[in-house]
Amino acid sequence: MSTGHPFHDIAVVGVGMTQQARRLEMNSLTASVHAAKAALADAGIDRTEVDGICARWPGPGGTVFQPGSADWAGLLGIPVRWIGDTYPQGVPAVLDAAAAIATGQCHTVLITGGQAGVMTAEAGRVASYTRPANEFVEPFGSFTTAQFALVAQRYLHEYPHAREPMAEVAATIRNTGSANPDAVMAGRGPYTAEEVLAAPKLVDPFTRLEVCLANEGAAALVVTTLDRARDLPSTPVRILGGGAEWMRQQYVDPPRYDDVWMIGADASRRAYTTAGIEPHDLDFVQLYDVNSAEVLRQYEALGFCKQGDGGPFALDTGIGIDGGLPTCTDGGVLSFSHIGWGAPTLKIIEAVRQIRGDGGNRQVPGARTGLVAGAGSGAQYYNVLVLGAAD
Repeated sequence: MSTGHPFHDIAVVGVGMTQQARRLEMNSLTASVHAAKAALADAGIDRTEVDGICARWPGPGGTVFQPGSADWAGLLGIPVRWIGDTYPQGVPAVLDAAAAIATGQCHTVLITGGQAGVMTAEAGRVASYTRPANEFVEPFGSFTTAQFALVAQRYLHEYPHAREPMAEVAATIRNTGSANPDAVMAGRGPYTAEEVLAAPKLVDPFTRLEVCLANEGAAALVVTTLDRARDLPSTPVRILGGGAEWMRQQYVDPPRYDDVWMIGADASRRAYTTAGIEPHDLDFVQLYDVNSAEVLRQYEALGFCKQGDGGPFALDTGIGIDGGLPTCTDGGVLSFSHIGWGAPTLKIIEAVRQIRGDGGNRQVPGARTGLVAGAGSGAQYYNVLVLGAAD
């Protein structure tokens, strides 16, 4: 499987998260530190061994948000050699960290972030990250789901047969989350496709059951070399490949179907090449299930089927835990959790647990290779990470 790529010598060795809930009695900084401590404990690494950090919270080189008087250097008590702040969560953070480690800028990177203490009774109606503060969105009351809906409407115009499969996909992922006791929506379900379609309409064409959550929590990862991983008590998960596509600043210019429907096709091809695999070699996928149409889109862009066939592919293959391509095995952002910037990291945590064999009642039998993806058509960028067993 290895092509001798430098990423193949890098691994995720620690994962951690806080409770995922509608609201948490702590702020975002505290939640991020709790998740970081959990990931370090999982890896068996002391905080003083960390010499690189990707974190969307204040600090030298860190993204600024309130309260700006706190910083990660003081909270963790560690000076570092390298900081990743381009997109410091999820797939881009891991790819940046792997590149920094492979080029000798640092040897152990902590990735952490999330949100907490922000979902007040007023703010909870519209999470801040769903309505970006730019001149073409906020003043007009637009929000991110509407951006994705613009693309989905055109897709359904071209392929009207996809409407029922969209609902079936949403029901399947939500039912997976319903059976996960750690999910925000644990016990909510099971749902049928008919119930999904009959739910209150949120923004055409999506009903409320086809759109992701907005809640609180934090998530963290530890990335280091495979050589270092051999001395740790945790089971390492190797980075096999990755790629990204960045088209435009997200949620500024409206997304055009012809431009964005297949975004990710190039990134995934590069990721497969680096990993030395084809799509059919994947044991599971952790897609960005921000809405039902976006899941079908990703099956097409990632090379599982041709454009317009995402619905038939999902129905024929099966995307539940026991299906041919288990998808969003923790319940995804539809049912498990969506914590803003920390949500992409949750996807990687679930992939690591599956490859380690720690999935519990949602474990995919024999899982050794999986794909994690982030963002999509409405956001006008996409990123892909392929992970695999280290042995």
